[in-house]
Parts: sequence; structure tokens; C-alpha cells
Amino acid sequence: MERNDYNPEMRGDVKVAHCIGMLELCSVARGVEVADAVLWQAHIELLFSTPVHPGKYVLLFTGSVDDVRSSVRRGAEIAGADLVDQLVIPQIHEQIVPILKRNGGHIKGELDAIGVIETTTVASAIVAADIALKTATVDLIDLRIANGLGGKSFFTVTGEVSDVRSAVAAGARNAQEKGLLAREVVIARPHPDLVYHL
Repeated sequence: MERNDYNPEMRGDVKVAHCIGMLELCSVARGVEVADAVLWQAHIELLFSTPVHPGKYVLLFTGSVDDVRSSVRRGAEIAGADLVDQLVIPQIHEQIVPILKRNGGHIKGELDAIGVIETTTVASAIVAADIALKTATVDLIDLRIANGLGGKSFFTVTGEVSDVRSAVAAGARNAQEKGLLAREVVIARPHPDLVYHL
């Protein structure tokens, strides 16, 4: 699989703490204002702060749990009606950040099952992926956010059929409860050629 540049580029000089926060806005101008406010609010470091398609603005940052929560609260306050979604994940699953940074990779061999969750916001996809990975023994294949997707996001997991079903059900339930689930699917024993397109 060759990845493209769907995900914003994360800063390489920042070490990601266990806690991440995200704010997603429908206004680029307001997004820049919010980025400034969250930096002044607490000791956090921006991993990325950038416009994404279609005319949204997303900022992802890291720091201590208290600092991230404080910055998300302040950012949401400044964003007002321009806030699309937000998240705070105190103990982000270890597979999430590396796949956001990765520029390429290959999947080898046959897969027992794959699951895909598609959401209408960036934050809801990251939260759903974190929940899915913490629910069952699955591996994250891909996580694409906003760009080239009309602002939607999706992720793909693989593992044994029962684990993939459990993981997808848990992640999809969270997005569905917020009204942000676009679609979810589980494919048992996918065709061997499909692996080249994941």
C-alpha cells in the first residue's frame, strides 16, 4: 500500500504525550484564532494546526491531561458556533499517532477480517479508532482524516473476525451516539487482492 498525503503533516520535533486534544472548526479564520488561544491557555504543543477540506480547520495538540483539557475548553469557548467537533483522549492507544505520521507502508499476507468505520468528522474517527483498538485485539491498518475525503474521515482495522466485529461495533456505537457515523462495515475473509488497495 502506498499512502498519499491525506493527513496533515505532524511536527517531527514534538514528542507526543499520552494525552491528545483536538478541535475541529468550520472556519479557517476562527481556527487560527483558536490555535493562538489554546497555546496561550496552557502548556501544550501543537502537532498540527491546519486547514483541511472542505474549508475546515483542525488542530491536534498534546500535553498533560489537565493542560489539554484546559486548552480544549478554552478553544471550544472561542470557537463558539464554528466548532464542529472536539476530543480529549487521556491515554491514546499506541497505534494511533504512528499511523497518523506514517507516509507509507505495506500490508503483507492474507487477512482474516477487515473493518472500516467512516465518520463525518476528524475527531469522531480518532475517538472511534481509539475505542476500537482498546475493545479487542485488532491492528490499525489506516487512518485518514479530512483531506481528499470531503471532510469525512475513516479508519481500517484487521484481526480475527470476532475481534474485528467487536472493535467495529464499539467504535461505531460511539460515533453513532453523537450522530457522526457515516458507515461501518466488517468483511470476513476479504479477497486476497483487496489487500493491495488498503
